[in-house]
Amino acid sequence: MTRRGNLWALVLGFLLLAGGAGAYTWHAATGRAASAGGAGAEADFTLGSGSPGALWFRDTASGRVARLDAAAPGGRTARGPRCDRFHAAGDTALCLQRRPGVPARSFVLVLDRRLREQRRMSLPGIPDRARVSASGNVLAWTTFATGDSYATSAFSTRTSILDLRTGYLIKNIEEIPLSLGGRRHHAPDVNYWGVSFARDDNRFYATVATGGHTYLVEGDLGNWSARALKENVECPSLSPDGTRIAYKKKVSDDPRAPWRLHVLDLATLREHPLAESRSVDDQASWTGPGTLAYAYGGAVWTVPADGTGAPRRAAAGASSPVVPR
Repeated sequence: MTRRGNLWALVLGFLLLAGGAGAYTWHAATGRAASAGGAGAEADFTLGSGSPGALWFRDTASGRVARLDAAAPGGRTARGPRCDRFHAAGDTALCLQRRPGVPARSFVLVLDRRLREQRRMSLPGIPDRARVSASGNVLAWTTFATGDSYATSAFSTRTSILDLRTGYLIKNIEEIPLSLGGRRHHAPDVNYWGVSFARDDNRFYATVATGGHTYLVEGDLGNWSARALKENVECPSLSPDGTRIAYKKKVSDDPRAPWRLHVLDLATLREHPLAESRSVDDQASWTGPGTLAYAYGGAVWTVPADGTGAPRRAAAGASSPVVPR
């Protein structure tokens, strides 16, 4: 072969290798997205699939996101990614995964409507609460930085908010100016957790703990401010119409059973207990205008929001319930 022929052979070989490498890179990237969603990327297992009112949750046995749909074949399907906490709304899902090792760390996974991974972040702590705004545009999550139970005073939390429209991440909302009793409150022991968003993607509700007390706060992201509305409110969940807050209220000093679920009318600040008399440590989820779902004793239960009726077990071996809006 001539010298020129050798040169062309080398160039051709290089192009073939480069093309093969490029194809592998593309395949690996798309393969990662598919594996993140697992079989959940299939068309019949998306946030918009299933009959209205289908319940989504974390399946305890597999750790995967699952759907319970009475109208679907088999009823219960677990084909989503593995999560320790899960929530979804609009075309967005939020998945918190605990990573093995010490100190405790977690992954935050932002998923699309087909439950495919779109973004991944690493953060310190143990996954605790997860919420997506009704539009799917704004996400919030809470991790335990120290401790792992709200029933003791030896815990510290870290709550973050991510706006998917701008990509802006608030790593910890503890620096938000807080008004308590009409006055600006400064204290080193301030902890926030359990965010719930209003439909405008700006206003939110959360729990703040300080000075040995817990309060329901109303926050404003645009004005970067928060004000306390009522004492002894934990893990608030705003109703679909924006008029009521479901929450857990401390009713006992017994660390084995300190709480009872209540609903608060935001206009009057009047509250009533729910028919669920057991101590529930969860951020309840509105499955409709008049029903709440929550995890207790390794299962998901539902109960009417008006205080009538009785608890009903909706799914065994389940947690993180949500009916995506």
